[in-house]
Amino acid sequence: MGKNELEAAGVSQVWPVGNQGRQLAGIDEPGYEREPKVELTLATLYRLLWEWRWLILSMAGAGLGVAIVVTLLSTPLYQSTAVIEINPPTVEVMESGKGSAPAVSNDRTFIETQHGLLRSRALAERVAQDLNLGSDEGFVPGDMDRAARQAAAATILEKNLKVERVDESRLLKISFSSNDPGRSALIVNGFADAFIRTSLERRYQASSYARDFLERQIGTVRRDLEGSERRLVAYAQQQGIINTGSAQGGNPGDTGSLTGASLIALNQALAAAQTKRIAAEQAYQQSLRGSNTAEVGERTAELRNSRAALQAEYQEKLNLFQPDYPQMVQLRARIEGLDKEIASESSNVRQGRAGTLRAEYQAAMSEEAELRGKVGELRGEVLNLRGRSIEYNIIQRDVDTNRELYAALLQRYKEIGVAGGIGTSQASVVDRGQLPASPYSPNLLFNLLVGLFGGLALGAGIALLLEFINDTIKTPDDVRDRLRLAFLGGIPATKSRKPVEDLRDATSPISEAYFSAATALHFTTESGAPRILLVTSTRPAEGKSTTIWALAQHFARLGNRVLLIDADMRKPAFVTGAEKDDGLSNLLTSRDPIAPHVIETGFDNLWLLPCGPLPPNPAELLASRRLPALLSEAREQFDFVIVDGPPILGLADAPLLAAVCEGTIMVIEAGKTRTRAAFEALSRLRTGESNVVGGILTRYTHDVSGYGYKYEAYSYKSVEQSDREIKALENSEA
Repeated sequence: MGKNELEAAGVSQVWPVGNQGRQLAGIDEPGYEREPKVELTLATLYRLLWEWRWLILSMAGAGLGVAIVVTLLSTPLYQSTAVIEINPPTVEVMESGKGSAPAVSNDRTFIETQHGLLRSRALAERVAQDLNLGSDEGFVPGDMDRAARQAAAATILEKNLKVERVDESRLLKISFSSNDPGRSALIVNGFADAFIRTSLERRYQASSYARDFLERQIGTVRRDLEGSERRLVAYAQQQGIINTGSAQGGNPGDTGSLTGASLIALNQALAAAQTKRIAAEQAYQQSLRGSNTAEVGERTAELRNSRAALQAEYQEKLNLFQPDYPQMVQLRARIEGLDKEIASESSNVRQGRAGTLRAEYQAAMSEEAELRGKVGELRGEVLNLRGRSIEYNIIQRDVDTNRELYAALLQRYKEIGVAGGIGTSQASVVDRGQLPASPYSPNLLFNLLVGLFGGLALGAGIALLLEFINDTIKTPDDVRDRLRLAFLGGIPATKSRKPVEDLRDATSPISEAYFSAATALHFTTESGAPRILLVTSTRPAEGKSTTIWALAQHFARLGNRVLLIDADMRKPAFVTGAEKDDGLSNLLTSRDPIAPHVIETGFDNLWLLPCGPLPPNPAELLASRRLPALLSEAREQFDFVIVDGPPILGLADAPLLAAVCEGTIMVIEAGKTRTRAAFEALSRLRTGESNVVGGILTRYTHDVSGYGYKYEAYSYKSVEQSDREIKALENSEA
């Protein structure tokens, strides 16, 4: 049989034994003894859903039933919705009248705040009070006092109110549900109106509080200002300080006092006197140097003109007469006389001007000296006043500060005003709540979908929970992935109480399954099936003995001499009645050959070695050196030796047998053998370095695994056709 024939026979994969087989199976030798983790793959999930499909469908049906019952028993609820617009306040960046600037606001924070205010307990209590819902027996049932009914009504409003933001806009959608459609519309509109009124009242209360605060502050600052002004006046009177500065100009310094003002005026007069004295001094010095030629020339102009005429006449007559001529002498005398008059007149002019300028110069000097003395006196007084004005300036600054603070508070008080605290509303109604025409709850379709999917989810969850609580080996993937063991075949469950009887029919599903498993066994080693094969299981009653009998028949049909050894000396399965004289236990305690103890069976080429008398210490017998010698002798006389071993857990028999056999097969009952127990059993076998060639699943249901097809899907024409296939297999092996 080739690989394709094996796959057609139901064997998905077969690995050789030893490390090579472990590597091909995906087993890492260093971590071989570690228990692999359970993974929820798609195949596993599909198998679980298919296996527990009736539970899941039942839970889905129950969910639908619960949804229908809840829908029928639920009270119809009517929902009314109103839409309001939120207008966040703006803050001017620049002062009014000094240029325009955009307003800034934080829409998200403000709208979230308004959302919280709409959901507040205080607003719910106000709506309950405005609509008098505490007195409505249809809204607040029960016998309670007035305050308790109002509180209960507010609680109902707060619980059933729903506030949502419309996308990213400034619109808020207010919804309220009730069993009365009229009451729903009334309440949702009451919430919208109460919210707007509450917003206006809150702003008015805020401005009223600000006004009260400013009034108190203004009164305090006014008293401080009056007190500081009184201290300033009293100190000025005490120190004789007279301030001539502006009444609202603050502290003018030294120039604000009378002494300072006088000093300034005297300084100005002194400067003018110095200028006048300098000018007079310069004029006097110039008069002394004779530099007033203009005035002298003006006073002697007529004399100089007469002299010039006589000088011209003298020069003219000099051409006719001698200088000593009397007429010439006379003219010369007249010229000399005019020269004397000019000189005398010039001297008189200079002497008169110098006297006047000297007098003016001396007067300027006297005035300057007098002013300088007065300035010196006033300077001392100003310095004295400056020392006495230190405290005055301190009080003056206090007065100025109080005056500015008082003016600022008055200005802010005027800006707030009574009307300024109200302004425009921060919310407005866009759509008022309308009377609902039909109930919005219960929603039958929605409830059915919730019930259906909820039931499916619950059923799947219960299935997963049951699956993982019942952690057993169920599928070939469990054998390969969880146990890291080669899967040889799956034996279907049978309705017969004696599965051995079904093996008589070669066309039965159980016979075909064992045939596939035995065929896969031929590919576990390079030389074919192990000649000394141990078959064991984790616990009793897993189909181990039936598997041994089926495998023995398979090898016998192929014409091989097969010896079946019943090595379960605690609870033997093959009882012939001759165990007292013949059997394995007798051979282990003696040196007899094996041939006299072998019993023929009703099948050709198949012999049986029963267990013999039940010993008190089976493990000690199996641990003796006699067992390997017996198996070696049986191997020489028979083609295949199949050993029926006891279960593994709790007993030392199976590990001892596995250590001396060429191969070991694990028989696992599907859906019954727990993963942890099977893994521990394999670990005990592998501790003794036994060669576990694979595992066989018994009572295996193909439908829940998601694998291929059933064995019943194929039928056979005759038994002769099976014999021909067996002979063809013999020829291929030869």
